[in-house]
Amino acid sequence: MFLAIDIGNTRLKWAQYEAAHPGARLLAHGAAFLETIDHLADGEWKDLPAPTAVLGCCVAGEPVRHRVEEQLELWDVSPSWVIASAEEAGVTNGYEHPTRLGADRWVAMVGARWRLLNEGPARPALVVMIGTAVTVDAIDASGRFLGGFILPGHGIMLRALESGTAGLHVPTGDVCDFPANTSDALTSGGTYAIAGAIERMYRNILRHCGTEPVCIMTGGAGWKMAPYVTVPFQLVESLIFDGLLRIAEQRVIERVRR
Repeated sequence: MFLAIDIGNTRLKWAQYEAAHPGARLLAHGAAFLETIDHLADGEWKDLPAPTAVLGCCVAGEPVRHRVEEQLELWDVSPSWVIASAEEAGVTNGYEHPTRLGADRWVAMVGARWRLLNEGPARPALVVMIGTAVTVDAIDASGRFLGGFILPGHGIMLRALESGTAGLHVPTGDVCDFPANTSDALTSGGTYAIAGAIERMYRNILRHCGTEPVCIMTGGAGWKMAPYVTVPFQLVESLIFDGLLRIAEQRVIERVRR
């Protein structure tokens, strides 16, 4: 049994698989807001079969990670946590300081690389995560992470405008081409800002690599953006888990080789 954990800025997502490799059968999965993770051991995890290995990524900080580790004391297993490195599972890290790259971005790129190679010949990739924050990352055909954008998600954009501008405390509006009220203007502006960042990186990769990238989009708010992204894309909810499974598999292979 393998338990994969993704701790984001707002929620913890988890998935249990029957083995630690991509494509393994999913046995159970769930999610909890960070405010409620102290009840996982006597709630969602209570009746799960004990995992033999746990691998996770966490961007919510050490205090939150420690709270999750306390819940994992339900089983006699020590979790491992992914930290971005210079290279892992076929992806090379081009960040100026590799360990400063967010673990979720790193794991998502590993998952995207595995998916691309599983589908056919190597191609550049555009990896987009849409959640509390939005990341738009580029990988070339050799698996090298070239760099990426970070921008606020919808909620942060709206809260920033509300706190910094008088008179913008309005309900959420609709996305439209020509907004004619403030609610629609705010919602449309945030949506098209994210879509614009995706489209710009798509063009950057095409120009740099000479080949159109495969765009893979994930994250809790990915489905909200899907109707407004004009480049071809795949919406993959399990991308972080794909990456954790691939990293777990590769680490087992490396231990055996030693």
